[in-house]
Amino acid sequence: MSVPSTPAPTGYAARLGVDYSPQLNRVATLFRIFMIIPIAIVYGVLSSEATRTYYQSGQTVTTTSGGIASGLFFATLLMILFRQRYPRWWFDFALEFARFGARLGAYLGLLTDRYPSTVEQQSVHLELDYPDVERDLNRWLPLVKWFLAIPHYIVLFFLFIGAVVSIVIAWFAILFTGRYPRGLFDYVVGVARWALRVEAYAFLLLTDRYPPFSLS
Repeated sequence: MSVPSTPAPTGYAARLGVDYSPQLNRVATLFRIFMIIPIAIVYGVLSSEATRTYYQSGQTVTTTSGGIASGLFFATLLMILFRQRYPRWWFDFALEFARFGARLGAYLGLLTDRYPSTVEQQSVHLELDYPDVERDLNRWLPLVKWFLAIPHYIVLFFLFIGAVVSIVIAWFAILFTGRYPRGLFDYVVGVARWALRVEAYAFLLLTDRYPPFSLS
């Protein structure tokens, strides 16, 4: 049985919550790194870059095309810049892709025993607000949002290190007690929530509101 997570603040355009499970499966936790491989391959195929090598005039030529995430970012940037539009179906795809990635991350981070679904939200609750481009977004800001978010990248680098350490400690705790320490759980979810808000601002381009430096 899972316990609903503490609701994230509703004021920002990107929100994430994960239901806390008071009891986790020790065997599933022990072999998590192996169990996640099949679904991780699926996610990797969708998000990775494609590289093609061929021979031309006696020379080896390598071309690389971006994955879905980079393609969606550039396409959205151009649409906002030149047309002041954010196609709804692009947003819907970005939302479901982000949810899939969040479920995968929660499973890898030992936050849940439920194998990541490609359809259902399960115990991971991720919400993104669809923007009114003409009213809410500055058409020129997407050109520099990735740069303005640099302070967040630096902070998140250290937060992610802390999250990895927390997950390792939680792995041992679950093996011995069957429980994920609640403080570590909230921290790992908080880091994921912080990263989601930065992604929504700098890459999904859903909001012009600068992400807060907060885990809550």
